[in-house]
Amino acid sequence: MTSGLQVDERRRGFFSGDDFPWPAPPGSAARPRWTGGSFELDSGQVRVLAYDATDSHWNDRLSDMNEIEAGREHPIGRESRRLAVRSMLRLAARRPLRILDAGCASGFIFEDLSRALPEADMIGADYLPGPLEKMAGQMPGLPLLQFDLRKCPLPDSCVDGITCLNVLEHIDDDASALAHMHRILKPGGIAHIEVPSNPALHDIYDEHLMHYRRYRLSEIRALAIAAGFTVKKATHLGFLPYPAFWCVKKWNRRKLSAPEDEKSRVVLRQIRNTRASPLFSLVMRLEAAFSSLLSYPCGIRCVLVLGKETRQLP
Repeated sequence: MTSGLQVDERRRGFFSGDDFPWPAPPGSAARPRWTGGSFELDSGQVRVLAYDATDSHWNDRLSDMNEIEAGREHPIGRESRRLAVRSMLRLAARRPLRILDAGCASGFIFEDLSRALPEADMIGADYLPGPLEKMAGQMPGLPLLQFDLRKCPLPDSCVDGITCLNVLEHIDDDASALAHMHRILKPGGIAHIEVPSNPALHDIYDEHLMHYRRYRLSEIRALAIAAGFTVKKATHLGFLPYPAFWCVKKWNRRKLSAPEDEKSRVVLRQIRNTRASPLFSLVMRLEAAFSSLLSYPCGIRCVLVLGKETRQLP
């Protein structure tokens, strides 16, 4: 992850408000206060508020691999973040504007959000303490929370926007995670969700990255509606390279019984090849040119832009 993040000097870090209802973590009697660089608790100063540090269907090794091998400039990762930022721009007129990134392991999205929405207050949350502690040193003005999204401690209707990129596939109870995202979103807010598509393509890559599942767009859409969301847009990312992707995934499925070290080598080679491919970059740029006008019928990932309806007056 790049450490030289450029942020408008007029801002006091990533979160300037002092009235956010931070929940008290276990063992603390008083509500925390964000000082601009750390959280003030009755027991002293902490950089990361930790609520539920238990075992995860992910680990620090995989976070490091994703950050180092895929990197900030991987073509599909770059377009993924661009779509998420575009969704958050729908909220640009809100003051204050508060955005939570759920599953912020790499931290790359905060660089893009800070450029597009320099006045927004941002919060990072993840399940693993390790990546959060690393981010704390690289992004000193960013409030960071460690919690289980299935048991989110944040209060009702406290954030305007949520980005959640490639997270739900790592959670066994994705319906509970979605219900909590809907609960903490303010009426009129936007949640931007991305997950891997097509269950028939579950392969050694998904196995290596510990995915519980891949999704049909109709399935993740139905889950979001069941959680209370309205669907503003449902589309796919990676439509143009999808035929080649489909072939590679089908070939990878033949390797499901291979030794783990061989699977790891295949996955790393494919990540590096796509990251360095000028053709892949060109194809993703072409797709991006029309993504605001079209909803793509298939692709590498499912993308949903979700809303929470404003309360109706009696």
